[in-house]
Amino acid sequence: MITYEIVQVAPQRAQELIEAGWFVLDIRPDEDWAQGHIAGSTHMAVAEVVSGVGTRLPEPTLVVSTAGRGRIAQYLRNQGVEVSNLEGGFFAWEAAGLPVER
Repeated sequence: MITYEIVQVAPQRAQELIEAGWFVLDIRPDEDWAQGHIAGSTHMAVAEVVSGVGTRLPEPTLVVSTAGRGRIAQYLRNQGVEVSNLEGGFFAWEAAGLPVER
């Protein structure tokens, strides 16, 4: 299996990508999503992503997880999806003072 490198993007760069029209996929647990998320993001369970739905996402896609490890972004990239990962995840987004929808 070929493993492709994942582009990690800092929160400020992620905001630029979102403003440029990137699809934002938030894979955090339901309760985390309900407490706050990036405006306009789509919430999806990891199980849905790996069941094949992830390969039909709009591209390019920015993956948002809790801590930004990039496993799902790596999975999607290996499936041929144009994807980047939010470095540091939602924790980093909030810490950078970027907008959160509640």
